[in-house]
Amino acid sequence: MNVIEGKALQVSDAIVACQLDGQGGLIAIEDTDVVNCERPCWLHLNYTQQQSAEWLQNTPLIPDSVRDALAGDSMRPRVTRLGDGFMIVLRSVNHNSDSRPDQLVAMRVFINDKLIVSTRRRKVYAIDEVLTDLQNGNGPVDGGSWLVDVCDALTDHASEFIEEMHDKIIELEDALMDQQIPPRGELALLRKQLIVMRRYMAPQRDVYARLASEKLGWMDDDERRRMQDIADRLGRGLDDLDAGVARTAVLTDEIASVMAEAMNRRTYTMSLLAMIFLPTTFLTGLFGVNLGGIPGGEWHMGFSVFCFLLLVLVVGLAWWLRRRKWL
Repeated sequence: MNVIEGKALQVSDAIVACQLDGQGGLIAIEDTDVVNCERPCWLHLNYTQQQSAEWLQNTPLIPDSVRDALAGDSMRPRVTRLGDGFMIVLRSVNHNSDSRPDQLVAMRVFINDKLIVSTRRRKVYAIDEVLTDLQNGNGPVDGGSWLVDVCDALTDHASEFIEEMHDKIIELEDALMDQQIPPRGELALLRKQLIVMRRYMAPQRDVYARLASEKLGWMDDDERRRMQDIADRLGRGLDDLDAGVARTAVLTDEIASVMAEAMNRRTYTMSLLAMIFLPTTFLTGLFGVNLGGIPGGEWHMGFSVFCFLLLVLVVGLAWWLRRRKWL
């Protein structure tokens, strides 16, 4: 397949349909064009749209083995070599306004030296960045550089989110030093985000490393080195995620200790108060019985003296506890 008819690449609801011009820009594809395959064509589709779904199922330009994968059946990051191309599944941090960043967005790519077909359901901002670069004339010049640029943008977004979670952990640690307990659920959400990112970024790092090791004519040595650098950068992010999981576990234990200490302090204070007022409670109960013979019952100063003796007893017990360093 050295040429592709323009009408074979026309999808009415396609997000992007163009050819790389080899100079960092793009060329729009018209129905009447006969596209020379010296430079790859790029189709970016939303597989939930009817026309895009039909094109994915019917076009002869992609292998049958990748149709279902491009239509959303694959979720976990992976790479499969198909002759001189790849079927790749990647995950992106979710920057859409109605979702949390840890609700990762999946994007799927079939790529060879002549054609790039990428699909998604939710918006992938890394694709938008690459498209903007192409529109400005400083984007990728071939399929290999397109793949490297997309992976680089995905890793940038992942690294930024990992750094944000790292900053949150530092804030929680500083607050805990001041005996401030985080709001309920905040630490659990942060720990969940760390674990989810670790689960998907680890295989994604392996995907990058696999792409860097493959020998294909449309990826030169410089692009493979860049891909290995991206894999190494994501690997450092994974180390930060592992450290974050461990630090949140320490935070959880420390929060439990702070709460237990506060509870013990309150219980101790209540016990001391009970100890101070226990003798006075006994005496007031004893002198409160309605029987004859109560000392001072007929004396007009009896109640005042009794109250004074109770006060002396309370002060004396408090002084004794203070001297024993219980207070």
